[in-house]
Amino acid sequence: MLVLLPPSEGKAPSGRGAPLKPESLSLPGLSEARRAVLDELTELCAADEEKAREVLGLSEGLRGEIAKNTELRTAGTRPAGEVYTGVLYDALDLASLDTAARRRAARSLLVFSGLWGAVRVTDRIPPYRCSMGVRLPGLGALGAHWRAPMAAAMPEAVGSGLVLDLRSSAYTAAWKPKGEVAERTASVRVLHAPTRKVVSHFNKATKGRIVRGLLESGAAPSGPAELVEALRDLGYEVEATAPSAAGRPWSLDVLVDEIH
Repeated sequence: MLVLLPPSEGKAPSGRGAPLKPESLSLPGLSEARRAVLDELTELCAADEEKAREVLGLSEGLRGEIAKNTELRTAGTRPAGEVYTGVLYDALDLASLDTAARRRAARSLLVFSGLWGAVRVTDRIPPYRCSMGVRLPGLGALGAHWRAPMAAAMPEAVGSGLVLDLRSSAYTAAWKPKGEVAERTASVRVLHAPTRKVVSHFNKATKGRIVRGLLESGAAPSGPAELVEALRDLGYEVEATAPSAAGRPWSLDVLVDEIH
């Protein structure tokens, strides 16, 4: 099973290990595309702070993030699973998993990123600021920039197993499963059962808990139908919609009563 995650805007304040080694990152087929984004992002942030703030969509209070972006090649790094600190990752709480579950996380979790394309939670990266919705002056929209490199790199990462897609819409722009891969992909929404609405914080936290539950249980569903059963075994109420045509993913709605 491969689990596709969004990153988080919240990140660790700094790295604490050796500087970035781009050649060590997973999905080496993305190296050239990563280098292009890294080059333009660091140059933009070093040359014109105000323009960089506008391009990156940062508030005045986040102006300090621009200086961090100028030092991405020399800054300390952490495993990506420690860099991301938002609601989903707080609920997932990788650090508290037992050894077996952490090994499963290292194999199965893939985090999409505007800067890196996608990384595994064990890949060492510096904290950064660059969402997939950014449009860099030279490269253009990052979702479009990543589309071809990701299409080439993802088949090997996906392999022949289930794909659990928990990404937000901005990150699906970089890669959408097609053909038989789509048929073994399940995209998940978390809905507040009484209102049938998505509540952002609640949605992210529940997705983190879902991933944690699957990792802890050792569940290894081979396809979307088996995933539905695994989630129900974890106590979730799930409504599944099988694809209406070949080459499309399954849609799963997880219904939860309490918002927390």
